[in-house]
Amino acid sequence: MNKLYIITIAALSMMLMGCGDDFLNPAPTANISATGYYLTEAQLESGVISMYDGIQGVNSTSTNDNHGIQREFYLTEMRSDNTKTKSSEGEAAQFENYTLESTNGIVTDYYRSMYDVIFRANTVLENLDVATTKRAQFEGEAKFVRAYAYFNLVRLYGDVPLLDRVVDPLDTDVQFTRVATSTIYELIVSDLMAAAGSLDNSFKTRASRAGAQGLLAKVHLTLGNYSEARSLCEAVVGSGFGLESNFKDIFYNEGNNEVIFSVGFISDDANDSQNFSAEMLNAVGRTTGVNYVTAEAKAALDAIGGNRAKYSYRQDALQPIFDQVVKFLPNGDDNLGISAISNDPTLAGNDWIVLRYADVLLMHVEAIMAGGSNTTDPAAIASFKAVRDRAGITDPIFEITKQALLDERRVELAFENHRLFDLIRFGSAIDVLTTFSSENGYGFSGTDLLLPIPEREIGLSNGLLTQNPGY
Repeated sequence: MNKLYIITIAALSMMLMGCGDDFLNPAPTANISATGYYLTEAQLESGVISMYDGIQGVNSTSTNDNHGIQREFYLTEMRSDNTKTKSSEGEAAQFENYTLESTNGIVTDYYRSMYDVIFRANTVLENLDVATTKRAQFEGEAKFVRAYAYFNLVRLYGDVPLLDRVVDPLDTDVQFTRVATSTIYELIVSDLMAAAGSLDNSFKTRASRAGAQGLLAKVHLTLGNYSEARSLCEAVVGSGFGLESNFKDIFYNEGNNEVIFSVGFISDDANDSQNFSAEMLNAVGRTTGVNYVTAEAKAALDAIGGNRAKYSYRQDALQPIFDQVVKFLPNGDDNLGISAISNDPTLAGNDWIVLRYADVLLMHVEAIMAGGSNTTDPAAIASFKAVRDRAGITDPIFEITKQALLDERRVELAFENHRLFDLIRFGSAIDVLTTFSSENGYGFSGTDLLLPIPEREIGLSNGLLTQNPGY
């Protein structure tokens, strides 16, 4: 982790996002020292943009780059019962087989990437005094981004080091001491409350009030704070967002009214594109692939997905025994009326949606259910029915069970990196994944719910950083 804290401010200022109207594109400034760089509000905004650049990650195949969220599906969907590899080869197969090793490069990449994002957010927070009219906005954005990164880390790795400021590279105790998840969550809640109080809803690919409220609602659901989650969901519901009438448009009409927060990418741009879309299909002429749809996910979509199924998965044209994710196709599909996003699938511009309105409606149901097994509450039924109606499933609803809600979240949010976290939050992960593992010849056990702490980090800490059980 030492490498994260010796990145120069000049380097950060030159790694600027370019994701539509939400992002600035100032000319890179060369030969700037880290000391005293942030002298004006405009310069600090370049640091704000670099936070989102960190989340976006680098579009490359190099193991030395931070790929941000571009490899997140390995750690989430491929450790659930939703997706798998095609060939069960290499590091990717460790995720589906539940045979992860602490030396896995993808696990290390994500850990390193999120701490890089936290460093960038802390850098902005430590330079707020140069801001004038946008100080509150920048502070809110930085706290949102820091909370977002920590929420991902704590759910995936458990206890992790808490860095709430820019840390000297020599301060190894802070960098490598694992802190209890409860303490990490205190920072997450505090940061998101501050963000919700200082932001508006001007942006979709930058932090917003609704983004902070929605993310905080999910945090409270994770912590079992149901009344707080319900209030936050209802605040988002009253903020002017809505469901797209056509499910396909959520993913191919970017910036639509259903999107609350997304990570923006630009097609055919080496600096601001992504390659995770190409990884999910044979877009680059390969016969191997990752994040392919499991038989179990396909069966769920066919049974209760309604009109969402055809825009969630499709048959692999080259190898028809496999099914591919449809939500982020870079090269389009004429049969589905999806136009190509990019000329080169490895330079894709599909945005990654982190939070959307349908997710909030289903969280609203979960909050009202408050950990119980069912609900007949009219407000919950209204939120649940809105999502189902859009899917073309208009049967009357008089009661919602916990299982029905979990199933609905699976088909509505399929392949959007929610399934594993939903299973854990609903208390169903061990039962579901044990059965799934047994039926497919995998080796799941309860310790697989957390990722290993990267061996590289343990080595850098000289043993101060401890490992999770089972690794």
